[in-house]
Amino acid sequence: MSGALKEVRNRIKSVQSTQQITKAMKMVSAAKLRRAQDAITQMRPYAQKLQEMLSNIVSSSEGEVSMDLATVRPIEKVLIIVVTSDRGLCGGYNSNLIKLTKQTIQTKYAHQQNKGNVQVLPIGKKGYEHFTKNGFSVVNAYWDIFADLRFERVQAAAKYAMDAFAAKEIDAVEIIYSEFKNAASQLFIAEPFLPVQKVADNGSKKKADFIFEPSQSVLIAELMPKILNTQLYKAVLDANASEHGARMTAMDKASDNANELLKSLKISYNRARQAAITTELTEIVSGAAALQG
Repeated sequence: MSGALKEVRNRIKSVQSTQQITKAMKMVSAAKLRRAQDAITQMRPYAQKLQEMLSNIVSSSEGEVSMDLATVRPIEKVLIIVVTSDRGLCGGYNSNLIKLTKQTIQTKYAHQQNKGNVQVLPIGKKGYEHFTKNGFSVVNAYWDIFADLRFERVQAAAKYAMDAFAAKEIDAVEIIYSEFKNAASQLFIAEPFLPVQKVADNGSKKKADFIFEPSQSVLIAELMPKILNTQLYKAVLDANASEHGARMTAMDKASDNANELLKSLKISYNRARQAAITTELTEIVSGAAALQG
């Protein structure tokens, strides 16, 4: 019985050690989440307004100036930018993003995938490892952006997509990422990046009448790449906050599960100890009775 007691005691120590780690990871993620949440909260209104302005300009300038990045053409080659995390232990965060990426390819770009014309540009180590191992055509230059998250590094990835689209090497670009809602909730979305989307014409809105200074063509050529850089940076900041929120929630649940397991193990330990004491008492009583006999 002492062997059983030792085994349960070792399991209790192991679970307590794991619980200390999960609690520490939760605290670290909570601290990182506060900074990441501040960054995306400040960035989001600015990025959304820029995106709205870009869509309005594209819609109101249709046919008037040349806009390579807004040109809609038959989709033969596709680039999917998928933003995952560098590390795991964040629940279903990465698996949900990978699943959405595969669903998007299967439902929207199956024809292009069958021809080998779908490329994946992963941002984040987990996405890079998965798509590389599973035989996808992978752009491997930007997966480590989270190691040193700066606007300039995200801008380089956006420039790669824009240059490929302008050179007609790619006909459509989509971003798949997790939009941050709160620590316990993320929205996994796929949204178009290129060509630049026009404002939906539902008949209720008039086209915006812009006055351009300097000329319309010069301004659009200057503005469009900058706004697209901002759009991708916003998606990466969203993903960064989502990752820390998902990890904080996952570690909180893991700590709770460890508590439940500890309760169960302590009950098992006490039962085993009581059984051992009862056995020892029985042996003592039996020995005494034998001596008296």
